[in-house]
Amino acid sequence: MHRELRAKPLLKLFLMVLAVAAVAAACSATDSSDTAAALLDDSVAEVAVTTAADARSQESTSDLTGVRADELGAGDTAQTALQISSLGRDIIFTADLTVAVNDVVGAGEDATRIIQGMGGFLFGQRSVGSPEPRSVLTYKVQPEDFSEALRRLGAIGEIRSQNVFADDVTERVVDLASRINTAEASVERLRALLDEATDIKAIVAVETELLARETQLETLRGRLRTLEDQVSLATITLTLTEAASRPALSLSVTAYPAHDNGLSCPGDSHLGIEQNTEATICFEITNVGDTFLTDFDLRDPVLDVSIGDLIVVFGDPVTAIEPGESIILAAEVVPERNLRTQTTVTAQPVNEDGESVPGRPAASTVTIFIEAVDPGGILGFGEGLETSWELLVGLGQVLVLVAGALIPFLWVPLVLWLLLRMRRTRSAEKASDAAAEKETAGTGKPN
Repeated sequence: MHRELRAKPLLKLFLMVLAVAAVAAACSATDSSDTAAALLDDSVAEVAVTTAADARSQESTSDLTGVRADELGAGDTAQTALQISSLGRDIIFTADLTVAVNDVVGAGEDATRIIQGMGGFLFGQRSVGSPEPRSVLTYKVQPEDFSEALRRLGAIGEIRSQNVFADDVTERVVDLASRINTAEASVERLRALLDEATDIKAIVAVETELLARETQLETLRGRLRTLEDQVSLATITLTLTEAASRPALSLSVTAYPAHDNGLSCPGDSHLGIEQNTEATICFEITNVGDTFLTDFDLRDPVLDVSIGDLIVVFGDPVTAIEPGESIILAAEVVPERNLRTQTTVTAQPVNEDGESVPGRPAASTVTIFIEAVDPGGILGFGEGLETSWELLVGLGQVLVLVAGALIPFLWVPLVLWLLLRMRRTRSAEKASDAAAEKETAGTGKPN
């Protein structure tokens, strides 16, 4: 780091010396000597001050890392703000606040009136309508009113989140002010040199350097004004969301063989038992929303049961249950055939005082399959047809399997047939040759 800080001033100094030498060569001996000396002294002074300012700025930034990451509660914010302000430090206060309200538009108007009553103002706004109304409001207030503004804004609804930040920029302000003073002095000296220059090349060189210095000066002034504006007014970003309830429930239906008043609940999602044997179906209802639920209603037209016919295993379906809580109910049945249940449960949302909450009720529907197996006896027509079809399907699968196994060996019979045919052809040729020889021998004629 120190090597880099030393290298930059030397490089700047070297470049400035070259520029001064070019200007000096074009000017008269006396004027050129004075100009080069002035430019050289100016460059050395500014480089030294700028380097020191950069080093202090980097140290200040590293020291403030912990301060920016702190998240303070509303109660601690007021005390911290007053203590830091009393020390004469330059502090930038910012806060992000999320509040849930019943009426987003009305709450936004109330928040703006609160801030305006404290001498602040609305700096920006972004709103979104249905299906989930949301408004993001940015306010500017005096630092001494920062904590009180947070407290009043949080009181318009239910605080969902709050983050408060304090950034100490005192060292950065001091550094910028020092660099601005140095840049102003440098600009004044260059202007004086420009007034004294008579050679065209010298005038062009000085004007180019003057333009660069003036641009740098305005940049520094802009950065300082930005910091001073952020210090003079604290920023609060208020996010308003709708506090409407979102009721929801989950339903789990399981079954197991036997009757025991639901003590073995929960069971399995698929059950296979013999016909006309006892079975228990379990219904577990869980509040997975953000409001209380009450007035539960459970119906299953396949089982022909309602909530009044069920056994209460756990919880109480009459009273309201909190988010995250569950109730378990059971129904004892004796299936005579295969059953595919169709269970629907509904519940009404209420607040902590038991008052109804506007909005749709929570509901869920779940089905499971219960297979009732015939223990034996004479098959009926339908069962016989079903069994025959299953056998036919099984036979077809076996044939397909055998065909698939034989296909790779279809070339073997073909090769055997070709070999057999070649053998028969050779045997026929030999027999024909033998008969010809006998016939020739009988006639006594040579071949």
